[in-house]
Amino acid sequence: MMLRIYNARIWTGERYIDGGEMWTEDGKIRYVGEVSPLILLPWDREINANGNLIIPAFKNAHAHSPMVFLRSQADDMALSDWLFEQVFPREAKLTPDDCYWLTRLAILEYLSSGMSVASDMYFHLESIADACVDSGFRNVILEGVTANNLQGLDKLLQKDIDTLGSKGELINYRLGLHAEYTNSEACIKALAEFAAANKMPVYTHLSETKGEVDGCVERHGKTPGVYLAKQGLFDFGGIAYHFVHPTDGDIKALKERGVSVVSCPASNLKLASGIAPLKKLKDSGLNVALGTDGAASNNCLDMFREMFLATGLQKATLVDPTAVDGEEVLKMATVYGAKAMGLESIDTIEIGKSADFAMIDLHQPNMQPINNPLKNIVYAGSKTNVIMTVVNGVIRYEKGEYFVGEDVDKIYSKCQAITDRILER
Repeated sequence: MMLRIYNARIWTGERYIDGGEMWTEDGKIRYVGEVSPLILLPWDREINANGNLIIPAFKNAHAHSPMVFLRSQADDMALSDWLFEQVFPREAKLTPDDCYWLTRLAILEYLSSGMSVASDMYFHLESIADACVDSGFRNVILEGVTANNLQGLDKLLQKDIDTLGSKGELINYRLGLHAEYTNSEACIKALAEFAAANKMPVYTHLSETKGEVDGCVERHGKTPGVYLAKQGLFDFGGIAYHFVHPTDGDIKALKERGVSVVSCPASNLKLASGIAPLKKLKDSGLNVALGTDGAASNNCLDMFREMFLATGLQKATLVDPTAVDGEEVLKMATVYGAKAMGLESIDTIEIGKSADFAMIDLHQPNMQPINNPLKNIVYAGSKTNVIMTVVNGVIRYEKGEYFVGEDVDKIYSKCQAITDRILER
């Protein structure tokens, strides 16, 4: 598909162009810049952006997409009760087909929020990958390895690599450990050895709650970040999800190994897990990105809310209105998210990179008058401002319509039936 968008404001992730245009062809960005003396090309479509803003698509660097079936079902509960009474028993009833349709529902919400990629830690991975491919959506996908996976772990992970690696350019596979507290030391060491043998990063939930940290110290005499690093889990980098209660030793261990942090402020607030010290993490030199977590704990798969909470909570807790600048938060949701997931081909809007971008409607009251549209996205924006989301050069969402290869009402109906069955209604 050859697409031309003109009369646009463009933030590439690195520079701002006021009154420019971009061209895409075969999923790649062919031109971005000031208005070009146009060579007539056989465009499939030309779009007048009417002064609206194009930005790199948002990157949801931590998600559990199929958990949409528990949206507003597992609310107002302590984390342990939420996990062991609501989540784990009901997730055990999910089939591969369930995960396929539930992921397709989550993708609709991702697209309407301007996202082009999510990173899912879950199970029935092939079904999740198929849902993404069928919808034209990206995913960085991984097992949430637990002690239950220890028997035959190498075969399981190699099967994931072989199966998911053949799904095409929209699917990327990474290694994942659910958490220190759901794994034996033998399982952690086995995963670390597999990661070393294959030179792969490992993604894991880390220091999400105070209880998790205290438990790890009691079990191993070390905090989770230090403990997992000493087991060799992060020798080839990775991601620490949440990282709400890090020590200076944890921060040092992660920085030395090139580990990124993905913060999920809405989920951490709702489960009363705490507030991650994002300013401290950024100041230490760690790459910090954002994620939504799953709809069972958030409940909204919306990067706009994550961005505002990311900066607002830092300002309030530090009593410092300059903490975590709005434009830096926008980079956390876009450029830094791509870096965390190892997707440098979609981090910015530049010639030769894959065409993943969103168009933001500036012709709405919350975006007027136009002063600093980048900061305004963070402080005043919402998903209602998303006009268009493009993934790999294909328009997948535009002005309330979804182009995902399936009828939206069918997706809703399938997911409601799955939810009713699992909740025994």
